[in-house]
Amino acid sequence: MTEVENTKPELPENVRVRFCPSPTGIPHVGMVRTALFNWAEARHTKGTFVFRIEDTDAQRDSEESYNQIIEALNWLGIDWDEGINVGGPDGPYRQSERGDIYKDVAAKLLEAGYAYESFSTPEEIEARNVAAGRPKAFGYDGYDRNLTEEQKAAFRAEGRKPALRIRMPDEDVAFDDLIRGRIEFKAGSVPDYVIVRPNGDPLYTLTNPVDDAMMRINVVLRGEDLLSSTPRQIVLYHYLIELGVAKEMPLFGHMPYVMGQGNKKLSKRDPESNLFLHRDNGFIREGLLNYLALLGWSIAPDRDVFSMDEMIEKFDVRDVKANPARFDIDKAISINAEHIRMLEPQDFLNRSVPYLHRDGVVSADSWDALTDREREVLTAAAPLVQPRVRLLGEVAGMVGSLLSTEGYIEPDADAKKQLKDSAPAVLDAAIAALDAVAEGDWKTDFLHETLNKALVEDGGYKPRLAFGPVRVAMSGRRVSPPLFESMEIVGKDVAMARLKGLREHL
Repeated sequence: MTEVENTKPELPENVRVRFCPSPTGIPHVGMVRTALFNWAEARHTKGTFVFRIEDTDAQRDSEESYNQIIEALNWLGIDWDEGINVGGPDGPYRQSERGDIYKDVAAKLLEAGYAYESFSTPEEIEARNVAAGRPKAFGYDGYDRNLTEEQKAAFRAEGRKPALRIRMPDEDVAFDDLIRGRIEFKAGSVPDYVIVRPNGDPLYTLTNPVDDAMMRINVVLRGEDLLSSTPRQIVLYHYLIELGVAKEMPLFGHMPYVMGQGNKKLSKRDPESNLFLHRDNGFIREGLLNYLALLGWSIAPDRDVFSMDEMIEKFDVRDVKANPARFDIDKAISINAEHIRMLEPQDFLNRSVPYLHRDGVVSADSWDALTDREREVLTAAAPLVQPRVRLLGEVAGMVGSLLSTEGYIEPDADAKKQLKDSAPAVLDAAIAALDAVAEGDWKTDFLHETLNKALVEDGGYKPRLAFGPVRVAMSGRRVSPPLFESMEIVGKDVAMARLKGLREHL
C-alpha cells in the first residue's frame, strides 16, 4: 500500500453515510467516534445517516450488546434517519435477517465468474506455501482458481464443501481517500479472499459492501484498521455494479487510530475505552462528544470547547487528520467540566440527581421525586458546586455534607492530615464566636465577618489555619463547597454540632 499525492475528492450531492457496528461487547469510544463523524457529516451536508447492525457472527454477537449500542446512541443524542427502530426503504437493517439477500448475490457472483469455489483447507494452503519456499502464513495462493469440473467433483466426493472466493484482478487498485488522499495497492498484494464459508455463512467481506450497495451508501467513513480491506471492497463493488446490484462506487475515508497509554492502539479492554464507564463516572454527553470530536478533527486551531450544533456547522470529513489521535483522559475531563459549567442550574441538578441517588445521598433518582428539603438544599448548593465539579460523579462528595443532618462527620484521611496542632484552639475560638450569633444573623456574609474577626484578626491565625479546621468539621473533606455558604445552608444547629463533634475527636 502506498499513499501518493494528497488528492481528496469532492463529496456527492446527496450524502448517504452509515454506522454499522457489530454487537460484540460494551460500546467503546472508537465506535462512538465513528458514529459521531458519520452523524456530523450527514447533518452538515443535510444528507442521510443510516444505522444498521452487522450481527452475522453468532458466536460473538449478543442481544445485550445490541441493546447497549442503541442505549449509547440515544444517551449521546446521535440520531439516525433510516435503520434500526426507525425503518426505511432498504430493510431489514440487521444482517442476521438478510441471509437470503447475501445468498442471492453470492450466487450471481459465482455464475458470472467473479467468484469461484475453493476447496483448499488452511492446512493445505500453509503446506503449499512451505513447499514453495514462502512463509507459512503467506496467505492463499490461488490454487483453486481454475479447477476443472472433474476436480471439483472429486473434492465433493471426499465430502468437502467449498468456500466462495472473489477473483482479484491482476492490476493495481487505487482510490482517493477522503482523509488520506491517493492510496494504491499493487497487483498481487491482495489475495483472492473468502466471501462465503464452506458451511454457507456469508462473511463481512460480502455482507458489508452488499449492504452498502443496496442502501445506496455513497460515503464510507470508517476506522484506519479497515483500510487493508478497501481494495477488496473496491473490486467487489466493480463486480456488483456489473451485476446491477450497486449503482456507483462509494467514496472512502479512513479515520485515524485512537491511541491509549504507551503508544498502543486503544483496546476495547482498556478502561478509558469503555463508554458506559465514562458515563458512570459522570461525563455528560456534551462534554464526551466534544472531546471525541477532537480525536482527529478540530473546529479551529485555538479552540477546544464547542457544541454539537457548532460541530455540525463546521464539520467536513476531509479536514480530519490522518495521524493517530491520543485519548487523554485528563483533557477529556477538563472539557467535560467546561460543559458542566455551561448547563442551566436546574439542568445541572436534574442530571446530578441519579448520581446522588446511586451514591446514597438523596432519596430518589429524579428531581420531582425528592423531598422538599432535598430540593431546597440542592437549589441553594447548585451555584456553589456546579463551577467546582468536573464530573457529575463528584457532586455527591460536594453536597453530601449539606444534605446530611449528622452532628459529626468523620473526616477523610487527607482532610485529617490537613489539621495542624492549632486545630483544637481554632475550633474552640470558632465555637465561642459562633455560639453568640443569632439565628436570624446566620448568613454567609455575617458568618464570614464573625469568624474572620475571631480567628484571623483577634486570634492571629493565617486564613488557611483559621478556616481549615472549620471546613473539615463542616464537610469532613479537604475540598468542599464554599465554607460560609455551606454553613448557612446546613443551619446553626447542625453547624455547631459539627464543630463541637470534631473538637471532641481531636
